[in-house]
Amino acid sequence: MTEKELKDLHEIFVNHPKITTNSKKVEKGDIFWALKGDKFDGNTFAKEALDKGAHIAVVDDKKLDVVKEKRYYLVDDTLEALQALGNLHRNYVGMPVIGITGSNGKTTTKELVNAVLAQKYNTSATYKNLNNHIGVPLSLLEIPEDTDVAIIEMGSNHFGEIQKLTEIADPDFGIITNIGKAHLEFFNDEAGVAKEKSDLFKHLKNKNGTAFINADDPKIKELAQGLNTFGFSYQNQAGAQVQLKDISDDDKLKIQLNNISIQTQLTGKYNLSNLGYAIAVGKFFNLSDQEIKEALENYTPKDMRSQIIEKNGNLIILDTYNANPTSMKAALENLAKMPGKNKIAILGDMFELGAHSQKEHQTIVDFAKNNNINAYLLGENFEQTQSDYPKFKTTRAFIDSGIFNRLKDARILIKGSRGMSLEQIVNE
Repeated sequence: MTEKELKDLHEIFVNHPKITTNSKKVEKGDIFWALKGDKFDGNTFAKEALDKGAHIAVVDDKKLDVVKEKRYYLVDDTLEALQALGNLHRNYVGMPVIGITGSNGKTTTKELVNAVLAQKYNTSATYKNLNNHIGVPLSLLEIPEDTDVAIIEMGSNHFGEIQKLTEIADPDFGIITNIGKAHLEFFNDEAGVAKEKSDLFKHLKNKNGTAFINADDPKIKELAQGLNTFGFSYQNQAGAQVQLKDISDDDKLKIQLNNISIQTQLTGKYNLSNLGYAIAVGKFFNLSDQEIKEALENYTPKDMRSQIIEKNGNLIILDTYNANPTSMKAALENLAKMPGKNKIAILGDMFELGAHSQKEHQTIVDFAKNNNINAYLLGENFEQTQSDYPKFKTTRAFIDSGIFNRLKDARILIKGSRGMSLEQIVNE
C-alpha cells in the first residue's frame, strides 16, 4: 500500500470515522473492514455490509469484482492496512501516547490513569481490553481530534507482539505494570515474559521517551536502566519522585499522598502498584494532589476486575476477567489478610500454562491450604491437584451444587481464567 493510498484511505476515514469488522453490526455510513480469522474471511461478507449501507468495504480478495462494485477498497492485506491506518491517525492527531503492558493489572492501571488525567485533559483510552494486533489499531482510530493524551493498553502472549504494537502506537511514555507468571505456555518462564514486555522500554529508549516505574519493584527498575524515568515508591526508595504510604485500615485501600489521604474503592495490596502508576502519571502531567484524590476516590472497579459485591452478608471479590499464577497468589494473599475467620476461595483453572500447568495449580492449592483458606476448585486442571478441597469439573457443576447460595457472612474470592466464566456463579 503506497503512502498516497494510505492518505486517501485516511481522508475517507476522517469523513466516515466508524469502522466495523462485523457485517451484522454495520450501520449506514460505516467503513466495513474485511479481516480474516481462523474460521472466517471477512471478504465473503463485504457485499452484505455494502448492502446494509456501509460507505466502503476495505477488502484484500483480488477475486472480488472491484470494477463493478466501486465501493470496494482493495488493499494488499487488510490487517496490515488497518495497522498502518491506526499509526497514521495516531500521528495525524499528534497527541502524546502512554503505552501500558505487563503481566497483571494492565486494564486497571489504564482505567486509573485515564480517570486521573481526565480531570484536566481530553483523554482517549483503549476500550475495555482491546489490546492486541487488531484492538490497538482500532483503539487508535477511535481517538478524537481534540484529544490531549491517549492511553493505549498492549497485551501479548507470543514473542514479538509488544514490538509490533509499539511500532503501531508509537508511545512516548510507557508503563510495564509488573513481570509475572503469565502465558508460560509460550514464554516458558518469567525471564521470557520480561524479554517480551521489555520491548516497550526499548522503544522508549530509541525515541528518548519516559518510563513510569514502580521503584519498589527490582525487576522493573532493572528493565528501565538507561531510560528517562519517573517513579513512585511506598518504601521511601531514593530517586522516586512520588512518595506514598499505605494507610489502609479495612478491606479497601487507603493511601497517603503528601498531606492528603485517598480512600479508594479498590481492594487487594496488588492494586497499590496500579494506584501508584496513576498517581505518578498525574503528578508528571501537573495535576494537583486534590485532583488526583478526587479521581481515585470516584473510581469504582468493574468488568469483573477486583469488583466488590455484597450479597447475603457476604463480601464477594469478583476477579474473573483473567488469572495466572502471579495474580492468583496475590488475590489469595489479600484474602488471607482480610479480617474475619470465614474466608472462602472459589478458584477456576488458569489457562495457557503449558507444561507448567500441573505444578502451578498445585502450588496455588498448597498456598490456600497453608493460609487457612477454605477453597472450592473448579476445572480439569485443579481437578488433578492433590488436596481434600471439594472439586468440580466445570463451573456449571459448581453452580448446580447450590453451595454458593448457602454461603453466609463470609469473605469470598472468585477468581479464574476468562474461559471458566466464573461470573456466572454470581449472575445466577
